[in-house]
Amino acid sequence: MQPAVEFRNISKHFGHVKANTDVSFTIAKGSIHGLVGENGAGKSTLMSILYGYYRADGGDLLLDGQVHQIRNSQEAIRLGIGMVHQHFMLVENMTVLDNVMLGTEGGFQLARHRAATEARLREICQRYRLDVDPLAVIADLSVGAQQRVEILKQIYRSANILILDEPTAVLTAQETASLFEILRLFKEQGKTIVLITHKLQEILDITDTVTVMRGGRVVGAVATAGTSKEELANMMVGRPIENNLPRAPYNPGAAMLEVSGLQLQDAQQVKLLSDIGFTLRAGEIVAIAGVSGNGQSELMEILSGMRLPTSGRLRFEGKDLPFAKRADADGLPRTFRELGIAHIPEDRLRDGVVKSFSVMHNTILGYQDQLKNRWGLFDFKAIAARCAALMQTFDVRPANGDQRIGLLSGGNQQKVVIAREVLAQPKLMLVGQPTRGVDIGTIESIHKQLLALRDSGVAILLVSVELEEVRALADRILVMCGGRITGELKIEEFDTTRIGLLMGGMHKS
Repeated sequence: MQPAVEFRNISKHFGHVKANTDVSFTIAKGSIHGLVGENGAGKSTLMSILYGYYRADGGDLLLDGQVHQIRNSQEAIRLGIGMVHQHFMLVENMTVLDNVMLGTEGGFQLARHRAATEARLREICQRYRLDVDPLAVIADLSVGAQQRVEILKQIYRSANILILDEPTAVLTAQETASLFEILRLFKEQGKTIVLITHKLQEILDITDTVTVMRGGRVVGAVATAGTSKEELANMMVGRPIENNLPRAPYNPGAAMLEVSGLQLQDAQQVKLLSDIGFTLRAGEIVAIAGVSGNGQSELMEILSGMRLPTSGRLRFEGKDLPFAKRADADGLPRTFRELGIAHIPEDRLRDGVVKSFSVMHNTILGYQDQLKNRWGLFDFKAIAARCAALMQTFDVRPANGDQRIGLLSGGNQQKVVIAREVLAQPKLMLVGQPTRGVDIGTIESIHKQLLALRDSGVAILLVSVELEEVRALADRILVMCGGRITGELKIEEFDTTRIGLLMGGMHKS
């Protein structure tokens, strides 16, 4: 087939870090092409070169057989290239409609163009069941809804070459199936899709060919029909992946967290959480399954001290958590950390890291007071050594503590957040979507860390939309829908159909 895109010996360096080295492969026109590799393998950098965010240091980029120097994203859009980024490119205090219109406002005909755009967006949302209100403010939307807005932008712009960087990381199975229907329709219309994903089953389900990268280089390119998840995983990480990780027998200890009658209402008196009650014991992992936006995020915010509940009782190690007599949650996260409650937030960029800070500074966020000497000063030499050891243990790439964390891949940012919280030696770990947007090797590493914590007696509350992750880690499962717990299952009772019914609020257990 005629190539839509061809990379010839593309290289890109960031200082001493080699993101891409002599990368060469082609993407056939009218195909769905998969691009896989470990976090930091250079996939997103390569696609950012195609989209005009970066300029290659060497090599040629060809579109339809012609060499192009794409200088910026506006030029890429004019050439018919669209990109859905792993981390959202949205203005949070603007509406969905305003975000879609940015750069194409229509001059003096703004009102007419705005009305036409809104009508078109509503038509797209209805046609593809995207469930997004064009007049909603981005900051008020869930993580999953914001991802749908990114997809909506590209559908509206009708790109001929569509790059999707981890587009399903925050989507449900139903939303993913709907997206794949859209991608197949794009393919039928002769459009070209590049899909970057760590979900190898998605690669097998939707792509025609797949290119595998490791360490900034191409290590393999195969027809999807002739490969398997095991072969792709081995090419990605250079070794076999353990599917069934060892764990100690289930032997829970004393109650660590007790929640009863928990309620939460927003400023408009809309109930976000209703009558939440459960007990979490030392040495067990309790997973909360459910479609994003059904109260899991609000529950984790309350338990980590980021938000005050409307009512209810929460006890930690037999004592009430200090919510009473507070007008807001200022200072509570610090208090909770001092009690031994660690938190891996589901949105690492918003709540887990400071993008403009170095990796080293991010490794101590929230725990910096514990690292001061007796004179109240930081020993930066010791902190740098601690950071270096952390990066080696958790395989953070590149291993440069002075690098700005915003330049790391999403998976490597996640490793830093998890390492920071694990090193705090918590009694209770709150874990939100720990493997969102990370590669299969990192997923294995994160799961090992969580199981090791559980086996050492730490109580873990896990929120995940990935049922396979729930199956791999949980001792017990709580299912949430509409801000309520609709059922509880032991891991031996795991059944996707039953859980699906509970997630839809269609069945009581």
